[in-house]
Amino acid sequence: MTLEVSTPALLFPAISLLFLSFTNRFLHLSALIRQLHKDWLERREDLLRAQIDNLKRRLTLIRLMQLFGAFSLFLCVSSMVAVTAAMQEVAVPTFTVALLLMGCSLACLCYEVWISGGALRILLNAVEKEEGK
Repeated sequence: MTLEVSTPALLFPAISLLFLSFTNRFLHLSALIRQLHKDWLERREDLLRAQIDNLKRRLTLIRLMQLFGAFSLFLCVSSMVAVTAAMQEVAVPTFTVALLLMGCSLACLCYEVWISGGALRILLNAVEKEEGK
């Protein structure tokens, strides 16, 4: 397989948009955790603690998404350098690994989206318990 410089360059817009999305998610969750932590210090409710635990898992996933995405971008650049230096035997596997890392980043995103409803489920379960009393 022969790789051209434009092939790894195709990932740059996708990576940029994903990083923007990941950063926005991180900033939003950080603000939410700060508020929940403040509320928890005041009231020490189990409900708040459960939400904080859920958000902690989500933050870990977002950091993994960012890390996998950053390594993917780095390997795309490395692949482009290898193509420019006429080193196809380096460029192709480097680009392949970059694609795999991007896939890992997207898999983490899918899981994070899946558990993002966890905090809402915690609240809904609390409402159901209150109604059952």
